[in-house]
Amino acid sequence: MKIFIDSADIDEIRQAYAWGVADGVTTNPSLLKQAVEKRVRAGQPLDLKAYITQILQVAENTPVSLEVTEYTAQGMIQQGKRLYDMFNKVADNVYIKIPVNPAFKEEDGTHFDGLRAIRELTAGGIPVNCTLIFTPEQALLAAKAGANFVSPFAGRIDDDIRKKANLQFDKTAYFAASGMMEKDNVLEDNGVVSGIDLVDQCVQILEQYGFATEVLAASLRNPRQVRDAALVGAHIATLPSAVIRDMLKHHKTFEGMKLFTADIVAEYAAL
Repeated sequence: MKIFIDSADIDEIRQAYAWGVADGVTTNPSLLKQAVEKRVRAGQPLDLKAYITQILQVAENTPVSLEVTEYTAQGMIQQGKRLYDMFNKVADNVYIKIPVNPAFKEEDGTHFDGLRAIRELTAGGIPVNCTLIFTPEQALLAAKAGANFVSPFAGRIDDDIRKKANLQFDKTAYFAASGMMEKDNVLEDNGVVSGIDLVDQCVQILEQYGFATEVLAASLRNPRQVRDAALVGAHIATLPSAVIRDMLKHHKTFEGMKLFTADIVAEYAAL
């Protein structure tokens, strides 16, 4: 399973690549806003175009997702092409992030605009990461439209299931892939019992029909959820820097290092 770092912080991105674990980067407007505000607070001058260029250079030869902010088909297509034309020449690694359904409410007439944008962009050779996937059928439609990646939001499904059950919870707490029981009933969202179950169903459907589209497990909150995503066959997981760090931690590893260090023979260390 490939690991993308979910960040627009250039320092975190550099660190992930220096660790040797990063296979790509996912950004979004919220992450870019956080990165900009961090530098403004520190009194650092910021040229956003130059900043994004740095991210692309650090991630050379690996995908970097840049998200559109428009929400009509024509707007997303125009902005996607503009972002691609502006930035792909830096390191030939830009993917345009398009929401599967850009409608704000049921009554909006833009439900299929995301798919229309995906179809036109990919037909023009622009790779697309389809975001805000919350059902397997959304992933299927995005794959049929030509998306290179589909991004099911595992953590947010877990949040939604717990909210609908009026449960108090910590977002970073582990949510079992097999789901949660309440009064002998499994909590679920239209047949999806957890965020990992959503990822699993997306993988099964796309592999069943031979789509080249890769499933990118998004909104993963802790290392065990990353493990679960790998076990169900997610092709990619996009992770915050903190989750990547936590994946290496175990108390027995720390204990073993102390023991091994204490047992080193001086003559062996000197070899």
